[in-house]
This record gives sequence, structure tokens and C-alpha cells, in this order.
Amino acid sequence: MDRLARVIALYLPQYHPTPENDAWWGRGFTEWRNVAKAKPLYPGHQQPKLPADLGYYDLRVAETRAAQADMARAHGIEAFCYYHYWFGGREMLERPFNEVLAAGDPDFPFCLCWANESWTGVWAGQPRQTLLEQVYPGPEDHAAHFEHLLPAFRDARYLRVDGKPVFFIYRPMQIAEREQFIAQWQDLARQAGLGGFYFIGVNHRQQPWDPRPAGFDGAVAHRLPDTRPWISRRDPARWLRYKMQAWRGWPTVHRYEEVMREPVVDHVPGADVFPTVFPNWDTTARHGTRGNVIEGCDPELFAGQVRRAVDMLRDRPLDKRLLIVKSWNEWAEGNYLEPDQVTGMGYLEALRREIVRAG
Repeated sequence: MDRLARVIALYLPQYHPTPENDAWWGRGFTEWRNVAKAKPLYPGHQQPKLPADLGYYDLRVAETRAAQADMARAHGIEAFCYYHYWFGGREMLERPFNEVLAAGDPDFPFCLCWANESWTGVWAGQPRQTLLEQVYPGPEDHAAHFEHLLPAFRDARYLRVDGKPVFFIYRPMQIAEREQFIAQWQDLARQAGLGGFYFIGVNHRQQPWDPRPAGFDGAVAHRLPDTRPWISRRDPARWLRYKMQAWRGWPTVHRYEEVMREPVVDHVPGADVFPTVFPNWDTTARHGTRGNVIEGCDPELFAGQVRRAVDMLRDRPLDKRLLIVKSWNEWAEGNYLEPDQVTGMGYLEALRREIVRAG
């Protein structure tokens, strides 16, 4: 299958119970609990978001993981980027990926994103409660982290750019002594015969970020554009609409055609920066009335966003035509490609039309 871009879909491994979630939120907790209990919060609000073809799956089940990979492959996605959690030697939510790695199945490419944030109670509506603090003990822990992941980096399925394993870091600026961390991992990778890493840092700020001074090879932006109320004061009608939503006790509601006209990308001359596309967004399953909703999400509008992202990448060598989709399965943020009971396979089919080369 010839593709116009290398589509990487971010993948949340939260859909299986863990001892920690049992202790914090009750036996059997996964994000499906938040997804299923979501309610409409204003007229016309579409909640809950209900999965279709794959159902309320459990990621401990190999058949589920195989079905996801088959679905992604058939619609032009090259790889899943699994969120990876490492807290000074302690892993979390590691079972699905570890089973994929150990079994060699599904035979579908992957990479990892170190989601280096402290864990809070956000999954159960308590964002101010710290459950696990993200720490950076220093070089010994960095070496242990690398050695732990080395079997993944050596796997033939691991995604590469310039022949090097791709490793995302979700909050690059929060790593203590990040330049030393990058240099240490690059050295360890060369010693292990990997040829080094292709590091991609994630920028959450409104301002463009040049990844190169910090030792990163590329960057990707994971923010929703033009959704902060202070930005919308430039548009009095939108600003008034936000104020009325707050007065009514609604979540903050945006319109897809207003905030998602273009892919999200930082324009940094000479740097490898990659566009992000968002099929949909609704965080009220997690945050209730404090959430953000993008209304009017539609597969055809999403297709236009993908088309423009492909145009941004057209002049690059195929190896570096990375297009990031946020996300494959973040259901409690209303942010997913997987089929639901309203649009079915619509977003996946729209992606395939724009990515897979005809003939």
C-alpha cells in the first residue's frame, strides 16, 4: 500500500484494570467507566461517545489488539505510538505494549512516547490530586530506563527515521538536564548498535518551538488551536459566546470549522516539524463542565485537515513525511479514530482517502 505520508496514531493503553487504578478509583476501573457515564451538558451535546465495531474492549486480550492493528493498517496508518509511563524506575499501564513486544504480534509497526507527566486524578475528575509524581533521578535511572526499553528499540517493527528508532517525549522541557539526558541516550543507542535515536519533542505552548538547541531532531505540536478565551477576544462574537456558555454553566464549546481549519504545526525554518490532525474533541467525560468541546466534528472536515497536512509534507523525503493523529483511542477526551455509533468508520475512511495513493 503506497501512502502519501507516514501516519502515526497516538495510542492510549488505559483500557485494562491495574492494581493502582483499583486502589485509587475502585475495582476494575478503566477509562471506559468515565466514557459510559458521560451525560449531555447542554442542548444538542452528543454524549456519551459509544464505541461500535470494537466495543468496550480490554487491552489484555490479544484478539482486540490484532483487530485494532488490522483496522489501522487497512486505513493507511503506518504505526501506533504507545504512551509509555516511567516514574524513576516504576512503569505504569505497561501490560498491553509488553505483551505486543513479547508475542511479536500483531505484526504492526510501533514507537513509544514517554508521557513524562505527573499522574493526577484527572481520569476521575480530580485533577488537583497527585497520585504519582514524575521524577528524574539522574543518569543511573536514565541508563536503567534505556536498558528496559532496549528490546523494543531492537524490534524489527519499531518505527525508524533516518534508520534510527523514533522516540517521542511528551514534555521535553520538563526533563531535568534534558541536554545531558539526550546525549546519554544517544551514546547508549550507538553503543547498542542502534545508530542513535531520532528524538521528537512535543510542544504544548502557543509559541513555535525549535527542537534543535535542546538536542531534539524534530518537533510536533499537540495543542488545540485558537481555543483559549483570551484569544477569541479578537473576535467579539466568539468571545461573547464563550461568556454566555460560562454564565449558563456549560463547558467551553468551540466549532470545528473555526478552530480546526488547519493542521496544528509550528513553522520553524530549517527544523523538522510535523503536523498534527485532530478528528474530534470532547473532554467532558473526564472534566464535566470544566471540559472543552469541539462541536460539528465531521469526517469530511477532518479529511480536509488531513489533505492540508499532506500538502505541508509533500516536498519532504517520504522517510520524514510524518503525520501525527491525535488520537487512535482517547475516548474520554472524545478524541479517537476508532468507530463509534454515530459516525461508524467515517474518520478512518476519510483518512484512507487522503493518505492512500490511488492505483
